[in-house]
Amino acid sequence: MDDRDKRLLNIIQGDFPLVCRPFRALWAQMDLSEGEVVDRLAALKQRRIIRQISAIFDTRSLGYKSSLVAMRVQPERLDAAAAVISDHPGVSHNYQRNHAFNLWFTLAVPPTSDLQWTVEHLHAMAGGESTRILPTLRLFKIGMRLDMEGDTGAERVESGEAGYSETRRPAAGRAGLRAVDIAVIRELQEDIPLVAEPYRPMAERIGLSEEGLFEVAAHLSAQGYLRRMAGVLHHREAGFRANAMGVWVVPPNRTEEVGRIMGSFKGVSHCYLRPTYPDWPYSLFTMVHGQQAEDCQVIINAISQATGISEYALLYSTKEYKKIRVKYFTPDLDEWEARARRTLSPPRADQPVPVGERA
Repeated sequence: MDDRDKRLLNIIQGDFPLVCRPFRALWAQMDLSEGEVVDRLAALKQRRIIRQISAIFDTRSLGYKSSLVAMRVQPERLDAAAAVISDHPGVSHNYQRNHAFNLWFTLAVPPTSDLQWTVEHLHAMAGGESTRILPTLRLFKIGMRLDMEGDTGAERVESGEAGYSETRRPAAGRAGLRAVDIAVIRELQEDIPLVAEPYRPMAERIGLSEEGLFEVAAHLSAQGYLRRMAGVLHHREAGFRANAMGVWVVPPNRTEEVGRIMGSFKGVSHCYLRPTYPDWPYSLFTMVHGQQAEDCQVIINAISQATGISEYALLYSTKEYKKIRVKYFTPDLDEWEARARRTLSPPRADQPVPVGERA
């Protein structure tokens, strides 16, 4: 990649234009012609550096229930268990990590589904030994942006209020969505075509003008459903071959202060407060990315020094089983649940419940 490629990747990760001719709008920022922008993006997709360009929605504000889940599986069964987990259409990320809890995945289910029921059945289907549901209790930062132009990630930047908590969410859930909103969500969540006017066919399929589509998108953004349009990269192909989940033991009376500090680091893409258990004492989670493991450690060391928190674990992903965007308001999730209810018996009373008592 040359410097213009790297600059272009940084721009599209931040905010991809929702206008009639978005590549022309990028040209204004890049000093490239509209055609050159399209050609560069096409080449970066061909090289699997860009995963997709599409809308990023707030899962909870859409009424979906979601959580990070940690599962302990016998090492010799790990690949088979991961295949079972990845088959669920609501699983967007599924990784092996270097910990006793060796399989980590994120799961989202529709408003009508039961998250715990789903996890319990995945636990049984995958043959998990122990499973912990780790929902977000407090979000301090979310924003997956890989800096292609060279900072270490240990720099701190101003970080405003990031989002929601269990008791305060950004919008009213699916009950507040109109039919036209759901139609626009279904279109914008797809990878946009690299043509001069990519939004025009989306609008036509819904029966809207482009201006009408943009008006609905603006409404979704104002209501907290739509975070932004953005490009998402393949980390490894983009040069970021290491990603680590830093998990921290933080006194409860310091979580708010420490979470805000952690979220201010440029190299932290996600920062969450999650529940603890007797066998899982870590309450704050930070995701960091680097070109190599040493880069992740530099960021973690800077966080530890800034917060005074020294008790932590660093979980590297050692195998990626699945990484996609969850598709909202599609039949896939309902179909999986119906199939599971037909083929699976409820867990027996003498079977261990995968969710232990919280600490």
